[in-house]
Amino acid sequence: MSRSALLFLRGLRDGLPIGAGYFAVSFAFGIQAVAAGLDAFQTFVLSGSNLTSAGQFAGIGVIKAGGALAAMALTQLVINLRYCLMSCAISQKLAPGVPFWHRWLIAFGVTDEIFAVSVAAHGRLRPAYSYGLIAAAWPGWAGGSLLGAVAGDILPATVSQALAMALFAMFVAIVVPAARADRRVLLASLSAAALAYAPWTAALGEGMRVVLVTLLVAGAAAWLCPLRDKEAPHA
Repeated sequence: MSRSALLFLRGLRDGLPIGAGYFAVSFAFGIQAVAAGLDAFQTFVLSGSNLTSAGQFAGIGVIKAGGALAAMALTQLVINLRYCLMSCAISQKLAPGVPFWHRWLIAFGVTDEIFAVSVAAHGRLRPAYSYGLIAAAWPGWAGGSLLGAVAGDILPATVSQALAMALFAMFVAIVVPAARADRRVLLASLSAAALAYAPWTAALGEGMRVVLVTLLVAGAAAWLCPLRDKEAPHA
């Protein structure tokens, strides 16, 4: 088996828990999308082309309110601005010589959880590994949205809301091992959580709050705790 195939399978394995968590959350999204007036096909296309839970739930709110396309575009820009930062960070970890079209496709699949797994991976990132992550996560999100749109009324609302907690538990499971292995990661994680709930950031919108906290904490960590040459990712 080729190296690319092995990397793809490894990414697929690492992405399966993400896909399972996405399935639970997107099921609840599918229910809300139908309640907002979308049909099952529209819900599936929306989820399949826009991998962002916060952005999609906000988009449903704009649709229900009858907002203009400009309002929708601005809402998505602000809420999803953090993915620009994440994509830039992942771009620095990709192996040298990775062509632009690979970078573009990988950026499409960047989510909070995929970013966390990618930056925690040892060594340089290869496109095959990233595609494995996306191949496991994308069907969970798009498929869960479709199933929620089609059969959401079968489950009580309390069960659907409880399923949404799976995503938060999964994200904690991604961060905790890295924080236990490196005190710098633990310090950065605690600092980010403290800033996110500080009074002066809580007044901001979700998207702007995430961007601001990311810039402040990541910048401070890079300045105060720079990686030594031997710790830097290698090919």
